Amino acid sequence: MLSVTENERITRVGKGTPGGEYLRRFWWPVCLSKELPEADGAPLRVRILGEDLIAYRATDNSVGLLDAYCPHRRAPLFFGRNEECGIRCVYHGWKFDRHGDCVDMPSEPAGTTLQAKVKIPAYPAFEKGGVIWAYLGAKDKQPEAPDYEWMRAPQTHRYVSKTFENCNWVQALEGGLDTAHSSFAHNNKLGHRDNLRQHDKSPHLDVERTDYGYYYASTRKVDAGKYIRVYHYVMPAQQMRASIIGYEGTRNRPARLDGHIWVPIDDNTTFVYNIMCAPHQEDELIPDAVEAREVAAGRGEVNNIPGTFRLKRNQSNDYLIDRQMQKTQNYTGIQGVNTQDFALQEGMGHIVDRSKEFLGTSDKAIVAMRRLLLEQMTVNEKGETLRALNPDTYRTIRAYDRVIPADQDWKVAMKKDLEAIW
Repeated sequence: MLSVTENERITRVGKGTPGGEYLRRFWWPVCLSKELPEADGAPLRVRILGEDLIAYRATDNSVGLLDAYCPHRRAPLFFGRNEECGIRCVYHGWKFDRHGDCVDMPSEPAGTTLQAKVKIPAYPAFEKGGVIWAYLGAKDKQPEAPDYEWMRAPQTHRYVSKTFENCNWVQALEGGLDTAHSSFAHNNKLGHRDNLRQHDKSPHLDVERTDYGYYYASTRKVDAGKYIRVYHYVMPAQQMRASIIGYEGTRNRPARLDGHIWVPIDDNTTFVYNIMCAPHQEDELIPDAVEAREVAAGRGEVNNIPGTFRLKRNQSNDYLIDRQMQKTQNYTGIQGVNTQDFALQEGMGHIVDRSKEFLGTSDKAIVAMRRLLLEQMTVNEKGETLRALNPDTYRTIRAYDRVIPADQDWKVAMKKDLEAIW
């Protein structure tokens, strides 16, 4: 468990807080590329780490990220005109470029010196992997841009979606790093053993720290030997995993590489970026199959409230839980793996009180993550080098899972599997 003080430290994300200052040292997803579909198109409201911003795709196709309000009279720039590589406030016509400089002030007399003095907060942004990324920290500490394997995969071999979650980012992250819960919360065929995680519901966990965070392997006993699932926790908020789900002896390798990045909107809410990446050249992602997978997870287009990233099955309707289904078909009575996670994580409240927990051996990875976060916040306060800032620490890693003989060492048997190919 954590003390109340420690819990506050890792969950608060605003400017000036230990957590907020630490998180601002990293690049973050702020939106999907498809949310800014055209140059000089409509600006997009963005809220991240407690800050209200506006993102826009400029005339030259670059992306700008500015404070959401004009510094003149605080009018909302969401209603602004996106034109000629800048956003023009429609209240009095003041225009700002993506660097935050005021480049036109038509409501003031010609030759005014006021224009040179006015600047709006702006953050550097770049586009890669179907995602718009931004850095909200100090300029003199800006790190190299992120370079995860899934970002380098061909467009035909990767897919990224986004979902709103109504709770703090840490409890959402903890859900992703918890492999044991998948044997219970995601048991969607009661009495069946086609999912390998139903063979052994008490996995053995090995956790090893790295320069990017840690990797951990869960080992489950299965009929054909042992099922090894290797995760990566890339600090501060990314999980990488793989999934073969079932094992029929014909495809003993992942059907896909999956992962999530939990992006704090503020202290109480989170955007989850859901990553799907094909593990091999011959595994090109088929759009219809991808959407079917998203729907099965509960986060496809048909699962969302139209025009939003919020699920139709949510707290307001108890995720449409079906108690009869819970008795006869699946463990939770809730449809969709993603929805099952949200019901449990959001149901803890916006920020769970970790001082009231009783942890077990299956929580080893979660305990390791909390310790790392607390340590790294202290490292940041001391001005020392942070884990995972250098892409070289994680550039070549990948998650993987498969069944191996019971007497084999997974580190030897899976060495090549865990090396990036993209």
